[in-house]
Amino acid sequence: MKIDDDDFTLFGLAPRFAQDRDELDARWRALQAEVHPDRFASEGAAAQRLAMQWAVRVNEAYRRLKDPLQRGAYLCELRGAPINAENNTAMPPAFLMQQMQWREALDDAADLAAVERLDDEVARQEGQLVDELRRTLDDLQDAAAAAGQVRALMFVHRFRDDVHRRLEALDA
Repeated sequence: MKIDDDDFTLFGLAPRFAQDRDELDARWRALQAEVHPDRFASEGAAAQRLAMQWAVRVNEAYRRLKDPLQRGAYLCELRGAPINAENNTAMPPAFLMQQMQWREALDDAADLAAVERLDDEVARQEGQLVDELRRTLDDLQDAAAAAGQVRALMFVHRFRDDVHRRLEALDA
């Protein structure tokens, strides 16, 4: 293991979007057990600092790999297609229209049931987008197209955060 290995290499996983969560969790626990600073308590401050760096690195990789959106973005970047979300917000017109309709539906939702129905609809769409991203990255190996899909998922994810805030406000 090298600290500058990519996350997949660090975890001993194939660099694919589709990952088995149980396997990922098990590998994280094994790596944490291997690098945890407490294991190096008797070896001095330098060994503990190095162990802490490793523990942080393993945790960062785990957070990135367990989240589909972050994993997709990471794979795109590894394959030479950075997301550049701050500079590239271009989206297909149909996607933008859907976003506007959802925003209007959220603004117009008068009760908890209406917001929950919207959340269900958006969750289904998000699931479909994740499935498309998996096919694009794993089957088609098209990182450039996948980068656009990741940007779309980022929009949907932010909107779901807004929906969840609204649900919390109505539930309070």
